[in-house]
Amino acid sequence: MKNYWNSTRMIERERLNHLMSPTAWWLRLVFWGGAIAVGVVSVLFALGAQLAHDFFLRLLSISIWLPFLLMPAGLALIAWLTRSYFIGSQGSGIPQAIAALRIDDAEKLGGLLSPRIAVGKIFLTLLALCCGASVGREGPTVQIGASIMYSLRRVSRFSYHDQIEGLIVAGGAAGVAAAFNTPLAGIVFAIEELSRSFEHRTSGLVLTAVIFAGLAANGLIGDYTYFGTVSSGLGGASGWFAVVVCGLVGGLAGGLFSRLLLVAGNGWSVGSGDWIRTHPVGFAAVCGFVLATLGALSGQHTYGTGYDEARAILTHGDAGYGGYGLFKFLATLVSYLSGIPGGIFAPSLATGAGLGASLSHLMTAVPAGTVVMLGMAAYFAGVTQAPMTTFIIVMEMTDGHSLVFPLMATALVAHGISRLICHEPLYKALAERFIESYPR
Repeated sequence: MKNYWNSTRMIERERLNHLMSPTAWWLRLVFWGGAIAVGVVSVLFALGAQLAHDFFLRLLSISIWLPFLLMPAGLALIAWLTRSYFIGSQGSGIPQAIAALRIDDAEKLGGLLSPRIAVGKIFLTLLALCCGASVGREGPTVQIGASIMYSLRRVSRFSYHDQIEGLIVAGGAAGVAAAFNTPLAGIVFAIEELSRSFEHRTSGLVLTAVIFAGLAANGLIGDYTYFGTVSSGLGGASGWFAVVVCGLVGGLAGGLFSRLLLVAGNGWSVGSGDWIRTHPVGFAAVCGFVLATLGALSGQHTYGTGYDEARAILTHGDAGYGGYGLFKFLATLVSYLSGIPGGIFAPSLATGAGLGASLSHLMTAVPAGTVVMLGMAAYFAGVTQAPMTTFIIVMEMTDGHSLVFPLMATALVAHGISRLICHEPLYKALAERFIESYPR
């Protein structure tokens, strides 16, 4: 018994020494500072994205035909810059963060997460929005946040693999939390999408990073909900019919989107795939022309993140946005296939809002706003196959706590249907390609 108490006192003494250690406090301060930096950069990135979109809208007000010149040239330039100076910044950024968790070599990790990649991701995504591409900033913010946190190892003694992994996961989670102002979604995203398991040694890092990043973002722009506050209910038993219908349609559409992206990544056919690989800049220009065409056909509504359109649909229905879901689906698909940096979070939520608005005309007994929210959750869950993250993001973005269970059920139905279409989660499959490019 005496040995037991002596051992216990020694353990407590070691814990106290660690708590008071200058080295331990330096690591904490570095980590907290990194999390705050993620929040500040996320807010500045968001403001820049809005300015970039406003710039494009001013060009569009001059002539609706300008995109036919701007988008092919702009996307070609972005593709060239990406391949010449910022390799590793293409696409969403989430697959790169996932892949980084499975790569041990620091030099190879630098090709996915680094200050250079973060700067390139911000600059090229903003440039894509200036050109009207259907891309979002939230996925890129994950890679940016992970890059910022991973770079902390240069000014600290973070060295062990589990510590580095914790920094990457925490940085990605902080990026989601700050980008959407959704702290719960940031934590769940880290569990469900980045780590795919909740490990005790990283849970405190994730929570701390989310808190500090969220406080920084909140301090700069105040408390807000991404799409405003949507007051809506399920509308009785008929509302559960809407849950099933939205889950089926959103799951099918989201699974199809993911399947098309993965199939295209493997090459539509030998001939076209070879041409795309050997002429990436020319292919990006072709994609730019297609995007301009989709914009003209949709009444100029498919450009940019889709934030304004989704918010308008949530608030006023789809008046003036006929067929928006389909057009946004195609515009986002083409934008991603072009190989430019840019995420699919916000465009996917906008696509889901358009699909929900179309379905609301078939279910008039259910409030239209409710069906739109269910459509957003269904399509987003279908694309990402991350149902927990989905319903929490939609709930927090719209302050829709009264629809927690319907949103949860819709996301689960959509997830199941999507798995029938696309057997492997999109981000996981894309991450595997990066891992193959950077073998362990």
